Amino acid sequence: MRIAVVGAGALGLYYGAVLQKAGNDVHFLLRRDFDAVMANGLTIYSVNGDFHLPRVKGYRRADEIGEVDLVVIGLKTFANHRYAELISPLLGTSTLILTLQNGLGNEEALSALFGEKRILGGVAFLCSNRGVPGVVHHLGEGRIILGEYTKKGTARAEKIAALFAEAGVDCKAVPDLKRARWEKLVWNIPFNGLCALMMKPVDELLSLAATRKLIIDMMGEVIVGGNAQGLMKDMPETLAEKMVIFSENLGAYKPSMMIDRIEGRSLELDAIFGVPLEAAASRGVAMPRVEELHALLQLMEKR
Repeated sequence: MRIAVVGAGALGLYYGAVLQKAGNDVHFLLRRDFDAVMANGLTIYSVNGDFHLPRVKGYRRADEIGEVDLVVIGLKTFANHRYAELISPLLGTSTLILTLQNGLGNEEALSALFGEKRILGGVAFLCSNRGVPGVVHHLGEGRIILGEYTKKGTARAEKIAALFAEAGVDCKAVPDLKRARWEKLVWNIPFNGLCALMMKPVDELLSLAATRKLIIDMMGEVIVGGNAQGLMKDMPETLAEKMVIFSENLGAYKPSMMIDRIEGRSLELDAIFGVPLEAAASRGVAMPRVEELHALLQLMEKR
C-alpha cells in the first residue's frame, strides 16, 4: 500500500517507520527532520526492539509525493488550518484519510474539506518522544483503536487495522469511534493538562494523594461528559482508577503537551479541552475541574 504520513512528529515517524519496516511504500512529509533523515535514515529506539531504516522517502512538499492509497495524519491539532494545503495533493479517487490526532473535532474538519466517505479516525495510545532529528524513542504502549467517521460497519477500518497489525502494532477496529475518542480524553485531559501546567511528569503527579485524587475526579467528569454523548456503550466509572493504576507504570513520562510547552510550541487546547467542554455543555453536563484547568492553561498560553 502507498502511504503518506502527514505530521511526522514522534507519532507519525514511529508508525510510519513500522509500516515501512513491514514492507509498505511509505512517504514522509518532513520538516525539522528532513536533512537528518535524508542523510542518515530513521532510527527507532523501542521497547519492542530497536531498528534503523537506512533509506526513507522524505519530502518537503506534499505535491512531491503525489496520490496515495492512505494518508495518515499525525499533525498537532493547532496545525489543522493546513489540512487543505497538505492533504489535497495526495488524494486520488479512492484515497482514505486516517487521522491519529488528539482530541475531538478532527474528523469533522476533514469531512468538511474532503467528504465524510474518505474519513477514518484512530485513537493512538502511544508513549513516544522525538530525540535528535531522525530519532524516535518509543517508551511504551502503541496500540491503536480505529473506526469509521460516519460510514456504517467496520470493513474499511478492519482492513487498515490489519495493515497496522501486520506491522506489529496492536490495532483493532471498533464500531463506535466516538467512545474511543472520549476514552482517551479520560487520560489526556488530566495528565496532559496538569503535566503541562505544573511542568511535572506523570509519576510526580501520582506521588501526592491530593493530586492523585484531583486526577481521578477530573477523569470522573470526563466519563460523565462522554457518556452523555450517546455512545453505543457507556464508559464505566471504574475506568478512572484503572487508568491511574496503568499510569503508575509510566514512571517519569512527559506527555506531549508538556513537551510542547518545554519546546515552546503551541498547546492543543481546543481539541483536548475546548471542544469536549462544549460537547458536554451541549448535553447539560458541567465539567468544572476540567474547565478550571482549561482556563489556567489558556492564561499560561497567553503569557
